[in-house]
Amino acid sequence: MAEAIRAQEALEPKGISARVIYMYSIKPLDREASERVATETPAIVVAEEHLVASGLGVRVAQVVAETRPCAMQFVGIEDTYAEYGSGEELMKKYGLVEGNVVTEVQRVLARK
Repeated sequence: MAEAIRAQEALEPKGISARVIYMYSIKPLDREASERVATETPAIVVAEEHLVASGLGVRVAQVVAETRPCAMQFVGIEDTYAEYGSGEELMKKYGLVEGNVVTEVQRVLARK
């Protein structure tokens, strides 16, 4: 969550207004929040400390596809086994850091 907030702050000087939503669980998924964000924003970037292929982003994408399709991008652990280490080390190793979130926000907005 802290990296997403830092990314939000780093995007502001670039003229990009970003919103960070904390979704504490995949089940039950906050469908209302997912639908609202898809309606109110031009794109969604899901950043999560989980496998991209089976995590929160997949569930949010399902809701968005059913209700209000929009451009989406995902930041998380690719299809690999996680390793042991400090939280900070692992966040860096798997790209779950401010810079990657900023890059993905810019990438998804470029598609709009």
